[in-house]
Amino acid sequence: MAAVFQALQSDTRLKILFLLKQKEMCVCELEQALSVTQSAVSHGLRTLRQLDLVRVRREGKFTIYYIADEHVSILIEMCLEHVEEKA
Repeated sequence: MAAVFQALQSDTRLKILFLLKQKEMCVCELEQALSVTQSAVSHGLRTLRQLDLVRVRREGKFTIYYIADEHVSILIEMCLEHVEEKA
């Protein structure tokens, strides 16, 4: 569990999860939406995949990333609620 919360400490990884919560995306879409390098996106995705927060599927020549399951979406929503409640 600590590894999951540690992964959420990164702004880039958190933003990736927020974007993927909205829709499935490939690396190039994430790179453009976040205005960061492909390397930064790929590194963040690798960490999220290792923790099974994000999954991947192939679509032609593209690799599409998406939230692993509903538990991840709920985790993101609950963290956001908590932060907004304290603000």
